[in-house]
Amino acid sequence: MALYLAVKEIWRNKGRYFLFSLVIALIAVLVLFIAALNEGLSSVNKEYLDKLDADLLIFQANTERSASASRIDRSKLNDIRRIDGISAVGPLGIANAEIVFKDNRKPLKITLIGVEPNVPGQPQPLFGTPLNTDKGNDIVVDINIVRKRNIHLGDMVTLKSTQGTREEFFNLRVVGISDSQQYLYSPSGFVPYFTWERIRPQQSVPSGFQQVVSNVILVKLSDPSQRQKYIDMIEQRVANVEVVDKQKAIESLPGYSAQKSTLNTQQTFTLLIGILVIGGFFQIQMLQKVPLIGVLKAIGTSDVIVASAVIIQIIIVTVLGVFLGGIVTLALALAFAENIPIVFNGTSVMVALAALLAIGPVGGLVTVRLAISVEPLIALGLSS
Repeated sequence: MALYLAVKEIWRNKGRYFLFSLVIALIAVLVLFIAALNEGLSSVNKEYLDKLDADLLIFQANTERSASASRIDRSKLNDIRRIDGISAVGPLGIANAEIVFKDNRKPLKITLIGVEPNVPGQPQPLFGTPLNTDKGNDIVVDINIVRKRNIHLGDMVTLKSTQGTREEFFNLRVVGISDSQQYLYSPSGFVPYFTWERIRPQQSVPSGFQQVVSNVILVKLSDPSQRQKYIDMIEQRVANVEVVDKQKAIESLPGYSAQKSTLNTQQTFTLLIGILVIGGFFQIQMLQKVPLIGVLKAIGTSDVIVASAVIIQIIIVTVLGVFLGGIVTLALALAFAENIPIVFNGTSVMVALAALLAIGPVGGLVTVRLAISVEPLIALGLSS
């Protein structure tokens, strides 16, 4: 009976209810795009760290876990390796650089990452070969560089680096192409560690002996479940370092936490607006139907049926709106350029859809209460 009443009314006033479903669809598009933008911006910021084959990251103490500010002596690598339970240790160098071209292609800013072969930090290429030396003029580029500048295996690329007051240029051969490994919103290029030390941007042109340092040291554990034990152990045995797991390192990335909280707040307020809009629409509808509900109650219709009919109406309109919003969002996403950081992650999309489907019944709670509180005689004007 409740389903019949709900569907019958929607069908008789289909234009009005369809227009309101479109309003819900617009709210759904906004919520889904905020969720996708949140996921996309997070991904291009943290992607390399997220895919690291390491359990712990070691920074210089008192640098707020900033890779660019951290400097760790290479001698500490051996101190860390000697700790029982640590299966692999690798230095990591991170700097900014630019690939330049002799043709009409625009220069491309990249994150230049120095790694050693066969230790944590080095990505496994999808095509070509991994880095197998500490000093060669080889580079493994992530696939975003290939897409943006049409680079192929075996190509020579020219890297521009500012050293002192001069711009230095270094020719590197592309030996491998990895999957997407973006870091701090830039695609990544991986070079042998000592090559990185030589070509990275620095305050003066390298000359003679220089002490080799790492920005970060990566640690792989034999038993990853014992992370906290090894964090304490390393910090006790190695001076002037701070040890964190990958999640804490990601949360310390510049702007990461602020960006997440800002977009989550926007999404929350959008959902709250949706609740108010749905609640207001159905409350106006209910006020117009008070005499009709009075008639239904006068002929014996129970409060349960009346309330159920209202809830079913809200659910149908909300589901239709969310469905239309999902289709529009998918169509718009397919039309966006590849460089726009919109990522529809399965988990985040499901959470957003669940929240959108929940705002209908939540927004309609006042309407349900109003429906069951209608007195038949008063609604029909037979009493006061």
